[in-house]
Amino acid sequence: MSESVNLPALGESVTEGTVTRWLKNVGDRVEVDEPLLEVSTDKVDTEIPSPIAGVIEAILVAEDETVEVGTALVTIGSGETAAPEPEAPAAEEAPAAEEAPAAEETPAEAPAEQPAAPAEEPAAVEVPSVEAPAPAEESAQPVEAPEPAPVDPAPAAEQPAAPEAAAPAAPAEAPAAQAAPAAPAPSTEAAAPVAAGTTATNAVAPAEAPTANAGYVTPIVRKLANDRGIDLSTLTGTGVGGRIRKQDVLAAVVPEAEAPAAARAEVEVSPLRGTTVPMSRLRKVIAERAVISMQSSAQLTSVVEVDVTKVAAFRDQVKADFASKAGVKLSFLPFFALAAAEALKAYPIVNATIDGDTIVYPAQENLSIAVDTERGLLTPVIRDVGSLDLAGIANQISDLATRTRDNKLKPDELAGGTFTLTNTGSRGALFDTPIVFLPQSAILGTGVVAKKAVVVSHDGVDSIAIRSMVYLALSYDHRIVDGADAARFLVAVKNRLEGGDFAGVLGI
Repeated sequence: MSESVNLPALGESVTEGTVTRWLKNVGDRVEVDEPLLEVSTDKVDTEIPSPIAGVIEAILVAEDETVEVGTALVTIGSGETAAPEPEAPAAEEAPAAEEAPAAEETPAEAPAEQPAAPAEEPAAVEVPSVEAPAPAEESAQPVEAPEPAPVDPAPAAEQPAAPEAAAPAAPAEAPAAQAAPAAPAPSTEAAAPVAAGTTATNAVAPAEAPTANAGYVTPIVRKLANDRGIDLSTLTGTGVGGRIRKQDVLAAVVPEAEAPAAARAEVEVSPLRGTTVPMSRLRKVIAERAVISMQSSAQLTSVVEVDVTKVAAFRDQVKADFASKAGVKLSFLPFFALAAAEALKAYPIVNATIDGDTIVYPAQENLSIAVDTERGLLTPVIRDVGSLDLAGIANQISDLATRTRDNKLKPDELAGGTFTLTNTGSRGALFDTPIVFLPQSAILGTGVVAKKAVVVSHDGVDSIAIRSMVYLALSYDHRIVDGADAARFLVAVKNRLEGGDFAGVLGI
């Protein structure tokens, strides 16, 4: 009996999805909750798990095809139709078992003749000569082999009956001959280890095949592995479902070339060089929204430089204790997020949206965090960030970033943001001019925190000191946010960070 697996609802506002990759083929066995395929929507790329177990009978939607929610994607059967094939030899073995009662009786006689065991080796040498005239005897031969030479006349007397049944039963005897050696295994001690070893090897190979993720890698990763001479079957993937990623291949190369890499700092040549690849659905969506946002809003950027020396000192003081109690590392980003959330409460115009000819002021601050992934830039949302302390914000950022990169994010977790924070400084940039994505009205970019020689004033005396500095860049929609609004917001964030008083909101 077959069942269809339909495209499930992937979010409140998601009505369709594009099949980007099938992870299983027709004829493959799939278990419950095992990934079947990858689907891309306007909000997220995700894997669709199988709700049932069985064998894939037909794939109904091709890759790169867009279908509506509820459309049948694949049919999965119970796999019972394939069951008779392995059962057929067993059914045919029944006559063979009836035709060889003497072979089954032989082990009963063997115990009485066990004292003659030393004579088994010569008898075993003569076995090949018996196989040619009587193929049907092969199933009984392993049992007769341990018998001493004087017993040979008895099987010889049985041979006339065997040819009569051998002609019609020859096809049936072949499977029986393969299955029979398993029965006398206990009595053939010398052959048992070899047979057991062979069986174990054959049994392990199919079990390990699903965990070999070489078939689940992208062409880019496969080419990188070939260029580096890495066998993909030897790698353990760290991606979704154990998938092998670029980082896994590079990690396998590092131990071999660790010393030379330390001696030189060469730029790694990308395997994409000189290639042409189609844009993913996520990349198309990002491109469309960026263009629409730039064409539909009046965007500009204001920048301030902030002295975060006190924040750096406080972070160094508490980060070990924070990591042990909160379970995550304390970076600069939670400080920036908390300062921005507090400033948004004071200047809600930066958190507002435009609805036709009206301005909507949300009742809470939902902070979108920009996360860099292999698929593109995604912005999961921290709900009501203004109600959280540093520990709460740090945990939310860590959880959302991890699940975003592992493609385990729910579509609704990407919706509802009112303000965005992007940490371009994590890649070493001083600052940038980030794009505001509608319907939001502003986005704050944080640059790299770097030590600089700056002029400081103390009691009216200027001096040069080494300070930890960072640039904060606010891009905003000039339709409702004026430059003065942006400046007031940025100065509020600047003052909060330079004050360095975060002990009361540490949260541990």
